[in-house]
Amino acid sequence: MMLLFAAFTCVAADEIRLTDDAGRDVILKQPARRIISLAPHLTELLFVAGAGGHIVGTVEYSDYPPAARAITRIGDSAQLDLERIVALKPDLVVVWQDGNAQRQLEKLLRLGIPVFYSESHRLPDIARAIEQLGRLAGTEAVAGPAGGAFLARAAELRARYAGRSPVTVFFQIWDQPLLTVNGEHPISDVIRLCGGRNVFADLKLLTPKVSTEALLAADPEAIGGVTAEAGQAGNLNRWKQWPRLTAVARGNLFTIDADTISRNTPRILDGAERLCAQLDAARARRR
Repeated sequence: MMLLFAAFTCVAADEIRLTDDAGRDVILKQPARRIISLAPHLTELLFVAGAGGHIVGTVEYSDYPPAARAITRIGDSAQLDLERIVALKPDLVVVWQDGNAQRQLEKLLRLGIPVFYSESHRLPDIARAIEQLGRLAGTEAVAGPAGGAFLARAAELRARYAGRSPVTVFFQIWDQPLLTVNGEHPISDVIRLCGGRNVFADLKLLTPKVSTEALLAADPEAIGGVTAEAGQAGNLNRWKQWPRLTAVARGNLFTIDADTISRNTPRILDGAERLCAQLDAARARRR
């Protein structure tokens, strides 16, 4: 009886139970050793959490860290190769809740493969995601300190820019159609961290479409955008045809490398440092 109790206790201790960001209870009998990631930023987070060596499949554009480029591809966020996923025999699939095709995810769920939904809307959520992935993979010794380091760096930046005068900001993530972010998006949290105010924070959609007329009416003090390569002007030059826009008149058009501001990983704080510096420059240009 004692031996049976000891064996049961050992199994129970290995079992992992977590509630994911879709409110689903995910149960693993033991730490995941064959993981499939369905978003580039989740691949990066798994590496940060110390579980990069357990990833057996991922999607296109999973290019950071460099070791991620060698992982088997199983499609992209819009179209997954379900047969290849099954063939890789994963014991866990990590999903971006707002970025993967729901119909295909439902097929995965019907196959009985454990699926963990992850979604970050605030900077602290990124640290939580790192710690959760470490728990699922049994790499808490790496994930815990990594999550803590991220929070400490974010807190230092927030303290540095706290109390500085607000700068109204329009952040452009796409030009045709014209897309921005609302107040629930992590980029908006970065804007707040830097002492900025997102002029479209109150819109309902996470990445809403806005009109040129709405932007002109908002008349932001600064206009930011993403670009594929550092130093590029992106598609912000279009705003120069309205020289009376405050952001244009004061030369407050700036871009940030997309990977450092759009991926919900610790690198978002690299983008935050650049954005904070740009908003400081906007403050200095006030007449």
